[in-house]
Amino acid sequence: MPYFYYDWTMILVIPGLLLGLYAQFKVKSTFDRYSRVRTKSGLTAEAAARMLLSRGGSTNVTISRVNGSLTDHYDPSSKTLRLSDSVYGSDSVAAVGVAAAAVAAHECGHALQEHDGYGLLKLRSALVPVVNIGSSLYLPIFMAGLLFSWEPLQMVGILCFGLTLLFSLVTLPVEINASKRALGMLEGVLDAEELQGAKAVLSAAALTYLASVISSALQLLRLILISRSRSRD
Repeated sequence: MPYFYYDWTMILVIPGLLLGLYAQFKVKSTFDRYSRVRTKSGLTAEAAARMLLSRGGSTNVTISRVNGSLTDHYDPSSKTLRLSDSVYGSDSVAAVGVAAAAVAAHECGHALQEHDGYGLLKLRSALVPVVNIGSSLYLPIFMAGLLFSWEPLQMVGILCFGLTLLFSLVTLPVEINASKRALGMLEGVLDAEELQGAKAVLSAAALTYLASVISSALQLLRLILISRSRSRD
């Protein structure tokens, strides 16, 4: 079997994998917990989303339902905020929090970031097409470099994957900043106790971005160690 599959650096994948699984568990458990807490105003997530969009000046955004649970996202191509079945018509703290995160992170928050000239948002947008190419090509390029024992090709593969880490590093503060903006917009919509619930939901979601950074960093380290090990053989 190829040396690549024997390499001891496979253990570096484990911490990132475990953290990713924990982040997913944290998001789901926090969401489930606050799904059982009803907002005193009875405001649904869909209504809260419309309110936040209006406050942010984004009145041309359509809100629709999408199948699944926690599949909420903003589609910039059609200017549509899609709320999942578990969120759309709910009036729970978690639902309003998720709606606020989706709206703020993908529309209102980013619209305010753009208005303020938030540099990291511009950088992240510029990185998207490059990262998409790099994430698709890094492994075949790196493996070809190992197969032909050609270090420059290995380095190209490593650099391609490095773009993924860079994107994760840029995304983390962008999303955290957008969530802070969301919580600010939710003041007056939720009371103090409910805001704590929304903050817990958004903080759990932020953990997934942190897990992505750590996982990418460990994978990049692994590629570097494999390349150096092969160069000494």
